[in-house]
Amino acid sequence: MQAQAFSTTTAELALAGGLSPQGASHLMAISTLQHKAPGETLFAEGDEADSVYEVVRGMLRLYKLLPDGRRQITGFLAAGHFLGLAPEGVCVYTAEAITEVTLCRYKRKAFDHLIDEVPGFAKRLLAVASHELSAAQSQMLLLGRKAAPEKVASFLLMMADQQGKDGEAMIDIPMTRSDIGDYLGLTIETVSRTLTKLRQDGLIALPTPDRIKIRDRDQLEELAEGEAEAAL
Repeated sequence: MQAQAFSTTTAELALAGGLSPQGASHLMAISTLQHKAPGETLFAEGDEADSVYEVVRGMLRLYKLLPDGRRQITGFLAAGHFLGLAPEGVCVYTAEAITEVTLCRYKRKAFDHLIDEVPGFAKRLLAVASHELSAAQSQMLLLGRKAAPEKVASFLLMMADQQGKDGEAMIDIPMTRSDIGDYLGLTIETVSRTLTKLRQDGLIALPTPDRIKIRDRDQLEELAEGEAEAAL
């Protein structure tokens, strides 16, 4: 799809947070909006990383293809998340829309110029890079967990936190059970069986396939940390 004229505000852009009005104005000046339909690819692994993106609305899946053809999903990005910060100039994963997605696109050369010209912008990017590193470390820890209930509980809490939900809350799960399995290193059957067990134990409710209600966050957190048992 073609980039469209910019029609959002700095209040909607996490990257503008902490910048002066002038700095935010410079950021807006190099920005365009892009829209992606569900299933549409933003960029593929191996493509030239000529742009940096911020998710404004919707959700993306990030994945890599393993040598044997299997897919490993490395993350789900919602509003306020960034992608495209490839240090070697080449995309190291594929980004694909799960839902209708709106993104703010910054051309790489103009973006790099802002790092040198806008006070505080480099510090803001460091915070973004640190968040990406933390997310990667969390993913490594998640894949290292042996028990499926711990993995699924951790995933549900991650989604709740990403959506700003706490306590008993309804969270949106727009990805498929296959996506969740490819993210957690589990089969579809194990994901479905684990969710059913969590429902039977009273930790969650499953009103629809794409919405899950957390009914007992404290117990879900204990399970995610390996402090509670939920045998399948």
